[in-house]
Amino acid sequence: MKSQREAAAERPSWNRYFMDIAELVSMRSTCLRRRVGAVLVRDRRILTTGYNGAPSGITHCIERGCLREQLHIPSGERHELCRGLHAEQNAIIQAALHGVSTRGATLYCTNHPCIICSKMLINAGITTIFYRDGYPDELSREMLDEAGIKVTCL
Repeated sequence: MKSQREAAAERPSWNRYFMDIAELVSMRSTCLRRRVGAVLVRDRRILTTGYNGAPSGITHCIERGCLREQLHIPSGERHELCRGLHAEQNAIIQAALHGVSTRGATLYCTNHPCIICSKMLINAGITTIFYRDGYPDELSREMLDEAGIKVTCL
């Protein structure tokens, strides 16, 4: 049997806890290229989650195929040529759909947000972003910095 000290040492930090949940959420993704999960949190409480995939009621890429692959579009380019929404977008949309304010929230996301999501996160009042994997989008990084949003890789 473990001692109280051993049990406490195994208990995840809040950052690891929420990032692990984002990783679990990403498993629902229907994107063929990249699985991304997002969790919006305020005061250590989950507000909403989101993963990348086609809008509700629309055929998923795992069933129909990837338009971006068919058109040979490189990662990080021409976001409008995709059937899916990004995880961060879905998390914000879920908050709007259910009347949950995102002002002052923290985002935990398996990937660094792209420029489109970054602009949405800025206007949604997100104050802090934790991410696990990088994303090649310098404009996104610049705008998040200019907006004063703290961005940290875990």
